[in-house]
Amino acid sequence: MAPRRMETKPVIFLLKSLLLLYCIVFWVSGVVLLSVGLWWSFMLGPYTSLISSGPSIAPYVLTGTGAAIVLFGLFGCYATCRGRCWMLKLYAVFLTLVFMTELIAGISGFVFRHEIQGTFLTTYSEAVMKYDGRDDRSLAVDGVQRRLHCCGVYNYTSWLSSVYFPVSGIPASCCASFADCRDSELRNATLAARIVHKQGCYDLVTSVIEGNLGIIAGVTFGIAFSQLIGLGLACCLSRFINTNQYEMV
Repeated sequence: MAPRRMETKPVIFLLKSLLLLYCIVFWVSGVVLLSVGLWWSFMLGPYTSLISSGPSIAPYVLTGTGAAIVLFGLFGCYATCRGRCWMLKLYAVFLTLVFMTELIAGISGFVFRHEIQGTFLTTYSEAVMKYDGRDDRSLAVDGVQRRLHCCGVYNYTSWLSSVYFPVSGIPASCCASFADCRDSELRNATLAARIVHKQGCYDLVTSVIEGNLGIIAGVTFGIAFSQLIGLGLACCLSRFINTNQYEMV
């Protein structure tokens, strides 16, 4: 008799309400993931471009996944309200795919986080040595120095051995004050020491990236594992409806 008592409209209604609530939360998590991906692209872009030989696809993966979650979150709400088994199964399949994608992205984020220091030291030093003030890497170096108020790899002396220094001196992006930034002083290593930022960029950049990647990976893991709840609810509701041949309006 116990199984028969469970096959009632209140149970269907309860499962439906819980899944609908989850779908709304899932949609909100998609908005969060989309925002994190966009934030990564705009805020951490200059740093990641100096770490890898090419542009990082990670922020685009997060942005695309977030946009997909927003769309399928709406589909999940519709599927729950309609109560059709095939819709609920399709929604469960999507949750599984997104879970795997986010799990891989989260793990990659943590691994990447611990490989930053060695990789960044090599690539940033190379970018400083080959700086010309025009290519993408040079512009990224300028962006880092202006944003973090730093100069060179460990300090401004990193620029003295660059190909740029004999021609134009230390880049103006190193200047602590734009008003006091004069080309004649930037070409003189002794005078430049008084007008440029004292701290190097290496320690600052690695701490910024490691901290922010930790937050991104944590958010991704949290959203990924929360999808197991929705997956369970969708499968349970689909099986319950299918077993009892219950049509919901």
